[in-house]
Amino acid sequence: MIDIIDLGFKRYKDVWDFQKELVEKRIRDEIPDTLILVEHEPVFTLGRNKDWKNLLFPEDYLRKLGYSLYKVERGGDITYHGPGQLVGYPIFKLDSALAGVKKFVYNVEEALIRTLIGYGIEAYRHDEYTGVFTPHGKIASIGIAFKKWVSFHGFALNVNNSLEPFRFIIPCGISHIPMTSMSEILKREIPMAELKRRVFQSFCEVFGT
Repeated sequence: MIDIIDLGFKRYKDVWDFQKELVEKRIRDEIPDTLILVEHEPVFTLGRNKDWKNLLFPEDYLRKLGYSLYKVERGGDITYHGPGQLVGYPIFKLDSALAGVKKFVYNVEEALIRTLIGYGIEAYRHDEYTGVFTPHGKIASIGIAFKKWVSFHGFALNVNNSLEPFRFIIPCGISHIPMTSMSEILKREIPMAELKRRVFQSFCEVFGT
């Protein structure tokens, strides 16, 4: 069984703190595996593998433009979150069925790939990089952290969001692959409520509940 928590639009720091609360509860088996879905204010996050060269503008300049910046404990480099982008945080406990961290990340990719294929978007993994890719560019970023084998942080799927903020960074340290979005590929706005239902359904299918 997987629970879903739809937070609508909520500030990044508040959801980061909320994740940590849920992780402790999941460690103690007080809650089932839980998928948080949310949209954030414009924010850049830098993971454990960050390279400051991938932040192309000074922090002070970006803050003056209205962007927040956070250094976080997830894997990966730098990425962007903002309105119109669907961010998902799976608070899941790893067990033998998930077969470890690599399999967990693979399954998160699989859930997103299935969702995108359902919209008629050709989506696939990359041989070298984590995330989900299309012939038009990278469409979803993934960065996970674990505490006592419970996951937090997660994925960012570009849906209706502007891709302009990605010019301030080298997303995930990948300079030669552009970012794209569902709306850019399909040439229409994607209803977020419907997408959330499909993403949740895909997670339930992939993670076997």
